Amino acid sequence: MRVGRLEVAANYALLAVFGLAVLGPIAIILITAVSPANFADAQAGWFHPENFATAWVEGRFGQYLAASISVSLTVVVISSVASVLAGYAFGTMRFKGSGVLFYVFLAGIMVPSEAIIIPLHYDLRTFGLTDTLWGVALPQIAQSIAFGTYWMRAYFRAAPRELIDAARIDGAGSWRTLWQVLLPLARPAITTMVVLTFMWTWNEFLIPLAMSPTGAYRTAPFGLALFQGQYTEGTALLAAGAVFVALPVVVVYAILQRHFIRGMLEGAVKG
Repeated sequence: MRVGRLEVAANYALLAVFGLAVLGPIAIILITAVSPANFADAQAGWFHPENFATAWVEGRFGQYLAASISVSLTVVVISSVASVLAGYAFGTMRFKGSGVLFYVFLAGIMVPSEAIIIPLHYDLRTFGLTDTLWGVALPQIAQSIAFGTYWMRAYFRAAPRELIDAARIDGAGSWRTLWQVLLPLARPAITTMVVLTFMWTWNEFLIPLAMSPTGAYRTAPFGLALFQGQYTEGTALLAAGAVFVALPVVVVYAILQRHFIRGMLEGAVKG
């Protein structure tokens, strides 16, 4: 019994250390965001929530957040639908060239953006897509489909074969088997894919920078970098801007955390 109590105490101590390591930087950013922007503000008090309003107006984060939301929603919706369909095909069907085609999809995961960003910029410029929503979204859709196909293929391959066979015996075709039998069970896996895709798309910096050279379609991380160039010493306003950029990801994760964790655990077990 004594060993058990020591073990429990050690576990809680270890969790506390990791919790402080994770939550400590977040607390520092939040405290900095409401700190005085300069010495004159410090004389009026040490709590200044108006920093958020100042950063919002001067940093034009409303415009940047709107651009990030439109890009993220476009990427998440299109890539999720395509990934489910491709993962279902690779995971449950056997057709000629499926192995080679699947490795072509995997190339989208293995090839970094830095290796293709320059020729991709010239290709999209040829079609007149730079400085547009699609110019920023299409490269990220391609990358997200590569990961999503791999993720959903692993899930569909591990799905109970008895369910698929029973659905086909009852006369269900491939579409009906997918939408009515497998998709309801795949909710945790799809939620995990959606959260990861949204997070990666929201935090992407290089692709919006290269695909919108004139700055006509700047996303939130890009806008924060520009704001940092204007306020190299205004740490309070920079921290307030960082809160604006990080908040949507935190909200999405907080809403979907149960399905996200469940999907990650199921993926680890099946993998």
